Amino acid sequence: MNKSLSLRKICIIRDGIPLIEIDHEVAAGEILSVMGPSGVGKSTLLAYLTGNLDPVFRGMGEVLLNGKDITGLPPHKREIGILFQDDLLFPHMSVGENLAFGIPRGGSRVERHRKIENALSDVGLVGFSNRDPATLSGGQRARVALVRMLLSDPKALLLDEAFSRLDAELRAHVRELVFRVVKERNLPVLMVTHDLEDAKAAGGPIIELESYSKS
Repeated sequence: MNKSLSLRKICIIRDGIPLIEIDHEVAAGEILSVMGPSGVGKSTLLAYLTGNLDPVFRGMGEVLLNGKDITGLPPHKREIGILFQDDLLFPHMSVGENLAFGIPRGGSRVERHRKIENALSDVGLVGFSNRDPATLSGGQRARVALVRMLLSDPKALLLDEAFSRLDAELRAHVRELVFRVVKERNLPVLMVTHDLEDAKAAGGPIIELESYSKS
């Protein structure tokens, strides 16, 4: 199987004006960085890839995951994980309950519990299953969000300014963890960011978007 995320002649249009044009194949284990200033349409690109494009935009082009055309599939069937700048943990659930939310249905309760404990161990959070998310540090919350996404068993990953709310030291640590884990899993990754340090740390190709709204 050709493990990759292929963006074939993607074009996103609003009011007849093209905002984004991109044609690229992201190989397994590769991190493609898409850079550009705020408002250029980076998050809109991710919305198109996940099947959540706002109706005010019109998207064109094909999205292929591991050789399969997923352009017309609903979001929950695309098998694409996404990490945002906010961790989006459910405050009324424990860490373990948050992680259980990401696991596909099926399997025994014991098996699901084992998956959660193993996943927490992988990111240095042994014994955190019963913790309240409100008691976690920023770095711990970021790791829990990463684990929850990975437990959904995605075939590709999108990073939407995922490190932008972390301070410099924590940002570098969490970024290194995320990049290491996705490369170990051989996932194709597309990261949108305005930070050149993120793009350099990713070690993959960089595409810089420019606004079409120039007069």
